[in-house]
Amino acid sequence: MSLSEETPSYAESRVVCADCVEDRFLHSEILKSGSRGTCSYCQQDETVLSIDQVASLVETALSQHFYRTSWPRSEDHDQLDQSQSTDDIAGPNALGQPITDVIRSAAGVEEPVGNDILRVLSERHSNDPLGSPYEGDFDKSAFYGRWVGSDYHDECWFAFEKSIKAETRFFNREAEEILTSMFQAIEAQRTTHGRPVVVDAGPGTDLPVLYRARGFQGERSLREAMKRPDRDVGPPPANKAIPGRMNAAGITVFYGATEAAVALAEVQPPVGSKVLIGHFQVLRNLRLLDIEALRLVEAANGSVFDPDYIHRLRRAAFLRSLSDRMARPVMPDDRALDYLPTQAIADFLANALDTPLDGILYPSVQVGFPASSGAVFARRRSRRNVVLFHKAARVHPFDVPDDAAIEVRDSSLIYGLFGDSTLLSDESDLKYTVYQPVPSGASEAEETGATLKLVNLEVRYIRAITFATQDSLVSRVLVPKTSSEDKRALETRNSSLLADTEDEFVRDQLDR
Repeated sequence: MSLSEETPSYAESRVVCADCVEDRFLHSEILKSGSRGTCSYCQQDETVLSIDQVASLVETALSQHFYRTSWPRSEDHDQLDQSQSTDDIAGPNALGQPITDVIRSAAGVEEPVGNDILRVLSERHSNDPLGSPYEGDFDKSAFYGRWVGSDYHDECWFAFEKSIKAETRFFNREAEEILTSMFQAIEAQRTTHGRPVVVDAGPGTDLPVLYRARGFQGERSLREAMKRPDRDVGPPPANKAIPGRMNAAGITVFYGATEAAVALAEVQPPVGSKVLIGHFQVLRNLRLLDIEALRLVEAANGSVFDPDYIHRLRRAAFLRSLSDRMARPVMPDDRALDYLPTQAIADFLANALDTPLDGILYPSVQVGFPASSGAVFARRRSRRNVVLFHKAARVHPFDVPDDAAIEVRDSSLIYGLFGDSTLLSDESDLKYTVYQPVPSGASEAEETGATLKLVNLEVRYIRAITFATQDSLVSRVLVPKTSSEDKRALETRNSSLLADTEDEFVRDQLDR
């Protein structure tokens, strides 16, 4: 071993006290792990920690929260327009900042301390015989930017999605560990405005009634459903439950909405059909995860040197990513695969949490929002879908004997002279009446374990459908014939632009 390897460098031999560091976590770490000594910078007799140990904390923070930018180049540094950079390293910065400024600003230290930290890191990696991946990253000419919130979701979300889609569908321990980490103590999560992400539905809440719709293209099937709407408008039995955004095939859940208009839009009825909408009273308190609130979840302020802070940031980004994917339209051909992650999350929330949830509230992609910005926030929270998990999807049954005679009359029929009901009046004035026996000794909803009770029923005749669109003209430009290599490069670029455009469109729709 050489003398240079045995003897600490000038910078490594120096120590810094807690009073010379403004970052709260670093300050407390020095007080907790340091020892009594004379600070190399303020010359005070205080609790100190070696610059070498501080540099290790800085290195970890840089690897987790910052990235090295490729521009400006070192030779451009002197010509850099200072108006193009920013003093706020906490925000997105395409150009980045000199690494010395990043270290000083993040740790809250003066220039001599920051220079010594950088010197330690540079010396630590410059002589790495294996060629450290950090080689050159601690040069004074290096520039760094800080990751923004959405960048933190990549590792957790993509690991979860890949595991569910491409590796293990059932008994997936890796996926369970990720979800456990992401949803731990979810009830305590708040948005940046203090709004809870778990809300209540039921008696005395803002959601005492939920709505569910079913479309019909024939009058006979419509009237049959009116006889037992608890069964034919409520959630389907297990043998008829098809896979959906929140359930696998055979798992019964209640897909509904917070407004009748939203429930109507979700069934996407064709013109000329009729839709039966049930109003279901929520009989007991239900705890629902508000997916839209997740988009605004607060990671809480913290120090980049705190090992737990990166987890909180990744968790907040994961929850925002989940919100975006829940609200994203899914094309029919993609449903089988794209529904897998959200189905797994629904199962986890319903069964694996310490205190399981009863369902999820999420934005409807089938309805638009008011054009007025003032009305958007008032209406956005009310125009949502709701899914109640299997245990909370029980509808109180009607106490109707199987052999009971039930009659449905339509008062909009015009009777001819001979009593023939051959003509229909204006379909906008639909009037149906159901005649059925008076139930005897009907059990209470609580005794049946039901969480929902049908209290009203309405029919809507679909006269027309309107669309909210984003229009764009297609222009055509004549260009010289390209080679096959140029064509492949152009196709690759167009595919990348298309993906970016789709993501931007989704974000635009969510922000409206």
